Amino acid sequence: MMLSLSSVLMFIQTISNLKIGSSAVVMPYDVDLPPEHMAFYFNNNPLAAEACRKNEDCPYKKHLDKKVCWGYEEICTEENRYFDPVCQDDSKGWVKSKKEQTEMFFNQGDFGYIKERKKEMKVLCGEGGSLLECASYTRFCRAKNVMFDFKKLLDMPEPMRHFFRYREDVIGEGQVGGYCKLDKKKLKDEGHHKSPLQSWFAELEHFVELPGQPIKEQMCDAIIDRPTFILKLDATVNMYHHFCDFFNLYASLHLNNTFSKDVYIFMWDTIPYRSNFGITWKAFTNFPLLNLGQFKGQKVCFMDAVFPLLPRMIFGMYYNMPLVPGCQGSGLFHAFNRHIIHRLGIIQQRNIENKVRITLLTRSTQYRRILNEDELIKALEKISECTVQKVNFNGRIPFIEQLEISHNSDVLIGMHGAGLTHMLFQPDWAVIFEIFNCEDENCYRDLARLRGLKYITWEKRDKLFPEDKGHHPTLGAHAKFTNYAFDVKEFIRLVNIAIHHVKNHPSFQNKHNITKSKSSPSHTEL
Repeated sequence: MMLSLSSVLMFIQTISNLKIGSSAVVMPYDVDLPPEHMAFYFNNNPLAAEACRKNEDCPYKKHLDKKVCWGYEEICTEENRYFDPVCQDDSKGWVKSKKEQTEMFFNQGDFGYIKERKKEMKVLCGEGGSLLECASYTRFCRAKNVMFDFKKLLDMPEPMRHFFRYREDVIGEGQVGGYCKLDKKKLKDEGHHKSPLQSWFAELEHFVELPGQPIKEQMCDAIIDRPTFILKLDATVNMYHHFCDFFNLYASLHLNNTFSKDVYIFMWDTIPYRSNFGITWKAFTNFPLLNLGQFKGQKVCFMDAVFPLLPRMIFGMYYNMPLVPGCQGSGLFHAFNRHIIHRLGIIQQRNIENKVRITLLTRSTQYRRILNEDELIKALEKISECTVQKVNFNGRIPFIEQLEISHNSDVLIGMHGAGLTHMLFQPDWAVIFEIFNCEDENCYRDLARLRGLKYITWEKRDKLFPEDKGHHPTLGAHAKFTNYAFDVKEFIRLVNIAIHHVKNHPSFQNKHNITKSKSSPSHTEL
C-alpha cells in the first residue's frame, strides 16, 4: 500500500530524523515547458542546451541556437525578446516620450520587472556552508542550508485559517539561521516593507549565524533536501486574489531561473490548503503541498529554499500595481497564459464554423447580478455570426473545466467580479466585456491591458438601471452592492464592437484561415 506524503510525514515525525527529497535523475531539458518557450530556456541554461545537443532522443533540437531572450537577461535586444508591449495611446502625463512610456510599462508589468529585481539581489549571509540572498526589502529571497525552529507553533492557539498567514511572530530570535557570515546591518536595512504579504522580513529578521559546520542530520528534526518554494498566500477563495499568488510564483520561477516541477510547495500556514483553484498547483509541482502544521515544534532544515514574490507587495504584481496608461501586452502575462495552459493540458477546441464564441458569466450572489439576463441572452442568440453560452463559475464546476471554457471564449462578458480573472486564459484575440465596472474603473481594465486583450465596459449611464442605490454593510450607498439591468440595444452595440475586433484580429484569422474583413461592426436588428 502506498502512503500519502502527509501520512509518511506524520509517521516519520515519531523518530528523531526526517529526510525528504532525493530527487530522481532527469535530463536537464526535461522541464515540461510549452515548446515555444524552450529556446528561451536553452539560452538561459547552456548545460541543458548542451545535453539536448548531445542526446539523439532530445525532442527539442529545433529550439537550439535561436537568438531569443525573455527580456531580463543582461544582454537582450528588443528585437530578440519574447514580447513587446504596444503603446498607442496617451500616457496622460506619466512620461514625456513614447520610449519612456514603453520602458515604464515594461518595467512595471512585464519581464522588465524581473530584471529590476535581479539587479537588487544582494547577499545578506554568505562565506560559509549556507547562503541567504534577497532582493530589496526581502520581497524575494533564496537560501541554502538554513534552519527554521518551529517550536513557537506549539504554544500558539489554532487560529482561523484566513488570519494565520498575517502573523509576524512565528519565528523568534535565533529560530532561523545558517552557517554563514551574516551582515546584520544589511539585513536590518531591508525591513522597511515589513508586512505579512509584502515582504519576508518578519520571517527572516531574526536570522543568526549558527555555530559549527553546515547542516548535519543530528542537528535537525527534519531535513528537506528537495528545492522548496515557501509561500504566504492571499485569499484562496477568490480567483483574482489567488491568481495573484500563482502569477507571482510564476514570476519567481523566472527570477530563480528554475522551471522544474520536481520541487515542494511549502505553505506558511498551519491548516492544510483547500481551494477550488487547487488544481493549478499541478502546473508547479509534482507533489502534495506541505504546510507549517506538519512540523510544529520541530527544527526543519531546508537545503534549497526560495521565498517568492508576494501578492500584496508595494509596486508589486498585479494587485494594486501602478501601470502607466496607454500601453498593453505584457510578455510576462502572455508567457503565464501559455505556461498554465500547457501544463494543465487545456485544449483550444476547433472552431469549425469560425463563429465568435460568447460566454456570459452569470452570478448567484446577492449583489452584482444582471436583472434582465435572459433578455440579453435572447438578443445575443439572434446574432448569426456567434455562439452563446451562459455559465456560473462556482464551486460546482471543476476549475479545470472552467479554464477550458475561458480558453475557448472569444468574448467573455460579466459584471465586475473575480470571475473576470478568467481573461488571463482567453485566446490572444479575445475581448473582455466588463458589462459594468461598478465604479472600480482600473482593476480589470488594467488586467486586460497586461494580458493584451481588448477591454470594453458600459459607456452610457442613462442606459444602465440599478435596482437601488446599493447597501454596503458599513459605507452606505455603494455601486458594488446592488444589481443592474441594461438597455438591450446598447448592449448589442457593444457586443458587435467585440465581435468585429475578434474577427479582424490577425491571430484569429490565422487560426481559422480567413481573410481580413474591411467591414465596420455589424448591426443586428432586435
